[in-house]
Amino acid sequence: MTQTRVKICGITSIEDGLAAAQAGTDAIGLVFYGKSPRKVGLEQARAIAAALPPFVTTVALFVDPTAAEVKAAIEAVQPDLLQFHGDESPEFCRSFGRPYLKAVRVKPGLDLLQYAARFSEARGLLLDAYVDGEAGGTGQRFDWDLIPHDLPKPVVLAGGLAPGNVAEAIRQVRPWAVDVSSGVEAAKGIKDAARIAAFVNEVKRVDVQLSR
Repeated sequence: MTQTRVKICGITSIEDGLAAAQAGTDAIGLVFYGKSPRKVGLEQARAIAAALPPFVTTVALFVDPTAAEVKAAIEAVQPDLLQFHGDESPEFCRSFGRPYLKAVRVKPGLDLLQYAARFSEARGLLLDAYVDGEAGGTGQRFDWDLIPHDLPKPVVLAGGLAPGNVAEAIRQVRPWAVDVSSGVEAAKGIKDAARIAAFVNEVKRVDVQLSR
């Protein structure tokens, strides 16, 4: 059976982290970016990660950080995966000896095949909407037709996903995983447990349909 993985990003509390885990989420994202309304401090991030049950992946998200900032988060939280959302170079991303995702803000004219070749050591590409002046997490969707079918990296699809459209996204894109933040929130940085559960259930429902 096809299984689309689910990441709930922008977790800011133990309560929301546990709600995500209990709903069947595969991964949670912790945002270490000062301009984000979903940012977490090191101590809070450590507490969230420590409270999670086994087999839930913790992802540390950065936007053009210094090496010292990444190392501090690694030391405090011991994340399973790093996620870089800015203009970081491949050399910078791999320098921490940890598996990483590279986020791409997709827009017409961007060569995703070339991008994938440049970040060949990334575990996957997280595809998000391009919004001028924003690093991501805008809740806006991009044109999924811009994604090449022969992209040689696992796709983590983000950008404007919610319980109401995630099934359509999976049918069209067939991503390795889907990533949601604002689409399951009651307010910025505050998740809604019912929306998380509805999102995960929609993913499971369409997976069953596609496996028939």
